[in-house]
Amino acid sequence: MIEAQGLTRRYGEFTAVEGISFSVADGEILGILGPNGAGKTTTIRMITGFLPPSSGRVTVNGHDLFHEPIKARREIGYLPETVALYGEMRVSEYLAYRAQLEGMSRGDARAAIPRTIDSCLLGDVSHQIISTLSKGYRQRVGLAAAILHGPRVLVLDEPTVGLDPKQIIAIRELIRDLGQKRTLMISTHILPEVEQLCRRVLIIDRGRLIAEGTPTELREQAQGSSILRLTVKNATPDIVDILARLEGIESATERSENDQQIAELSPEERAATRVELGYSQAIDPRETVFRTAVEQGWVLLEMVEKKASLEDVFVRLTGQEADTPADVQANMPAEPTTIETDSEEVAS
Repeated sequence: MIEAQGLTRRYGEFTAVEGISFSVADGEILGILGPNGAGKTTTIRMITGFLPPSSGRVTVNGHDLFHEPIKARREIGYLPETVALYGEMRVSEYLAYRAQLEGMSRGDARAAIPRTIDSCLLGDVSHQIISTLSKGYRQRVGLAAAILHGPRVLVLDEPTVGLDPKQIIAIRELIRDLGQKRTLMISTHILPEVEQLCRRVLIIDRGRLIAEGTPTELREQAQGSSILRLTVKNATPDIVDILARLEGIESATERSENDQQIAELSPEERAATRVELGYSQAIDPRETVFRTAVEQGWVLLEMVEKKASLEDVFVRLTGQEADTPADVQANMPAEPTTIETDSEEVAS
């Protein structure tokens, strides 16, 4: 459905996105994950045609976005991070206006507007002034505008940013329902959102694609085995050296919390082979760890298996030295005002 090849966007000497390539299959829900300032929004704007790439190519349902822009963009519905709505309009009036912008006939618009209002659960506020709506409802209006013309691809940039917990749950449910009929791309830095909504994930950091796969595949790639976490009292200073030398243990780290030591052990890859539940008994390192703690006179308060989470993968892949949003904004020249204004008005 979507093919991106070598997408790059430069602002003078600053490269916001460099050489990103990926594809999205028909009916797939793809998450684009990355820290703030990683290049997610720039990538989304290039995919949706609101920002031309410095180099690279995008096709949507076989239409080249830059050689056949009208045909390609008819296939796309876009919800930007900041939804620019006309606050003085009523919801139904705004959707009628958007239908005109999309080039829909009056007959198509009359059929699509009530259907879209119903799909986005806006029936109770369809005649209300947009400026009086809560942010959650305004986000729904933005979603309604994005799907009004019946696009096969829906692209959402940070769809739940700034919402309260109840609004987030409602918007996620709405997105999940919309994803049953469309191809979805969701840009976010909220990890639970990716886990709950997306079947496949791209991780972008500093403008580069650094990982791709399902959440499960990413966890397995980043950490082939689970971590054994020990909570110990009265440990000797050489606890890390002792644990790291045990058979089946690849590495060990330790930190102190109050009067306790927290040790995390990475089993060797061969020792992490599993049966349906837990380790196979022949290669289980936990018994050796327990016996060692007893022999050393340590008080073993807890030993648990910690499975890698998507957050662990994210931190490991992006590291701790990524630019803060302020750093990125300081280094990144502003986009031309006309591009910013047009993209927000048309895409809202």
